[in-house]
Amino acid sequence: MRLRIEHTTTYHFGTGVIYGLQQLRKTPKTSYNQFVTRWETRIDGGRKEVSFEDHHHNTTELISFDPNTTDLSATSEGEVEITDNAGILGPHHGLAPLWLYAMPTPRTEAGPGSRALIRDIGAAPGIAELHALSDRIRTEVPYTLGASEPDWTAEDAITAAKGVCQDHTHIFIACVRALKLPARYVSGYLMLNETTTQDAMHAWAEAHIEGLGWVGFDVSNGVSPDTRYVRVATGLDYSDAAPISGTRIGGASEELHVRINVVQQ
Repeated sequence: MRLRIEHTTTYHFGTGVIYGLQQLRKTPKTSYNQFVTRWETRIDGGRKEVSFEDHHHNTTELISFDPNTTDLSATSEGEVEITDNAGILGPHHGLAPLWLYAMPTPRTEAGPGSRALIRDIGAAPGIAELHALSDRIRTEVPYTLGASEPDWTAEDAITAAKGVCQDHTHIFIACVRALKLPARYVSGYLMLNETTTQDAMHAWAEAHIEGLGWVGFDVSNGVSPDTRYVRVATGLDYSDAAPISGTRIGGASEELHVRINVVQQ
């Protein structure tokens, strides 16, 4: 399947930005089961300084704000060919060692809630056990649009008994790492059936299973990624794969708008 994607992030500030830098992670890579046929990023109100590959194998673009600008827009657009692999990606590659993805982070530290979810899962779980874990998380923490806070941990979402795809992914990662398996956070694009326009990227998890390598699990939708999914960035948690992050001096009263279109070509 070939998907066409357009992702625009727009900032408006009440006062001019004196100085600002942002890192964009919105560019998919040709890897595993996807082939990027074309991709470009356009910046209005600033400029692209450099593009590099970070230690998680993510394409990262560093952009700067024009001095005293009150509006900045970053549009990434292109086409990606996807083949179906039933969510199985295969061997690990990249600069980061595999053991790094077994390390907890503050957002994915397994506490009482996470350990209760894996209480009856034995050592060396396989695909069936991890799909069952995904189902259990979705039941215990129902998807609730707008329910969570950006800085919630896995345990915060379990305690609140509600969350969004970011929370589901953090919970799954916390559980899998507590089971002594590597796991990582994935941000990317998902073609939806009911609409072509979205206001946020999607998130899912990948676990490294002996004999299979990396396998994807979309907890929020209860499936493994198929030809509707485009992988963009991975990391230990959301902070490593955030589509945009950075710093600035000036620029009061920030307004942020995101528009994503994903359609089949």
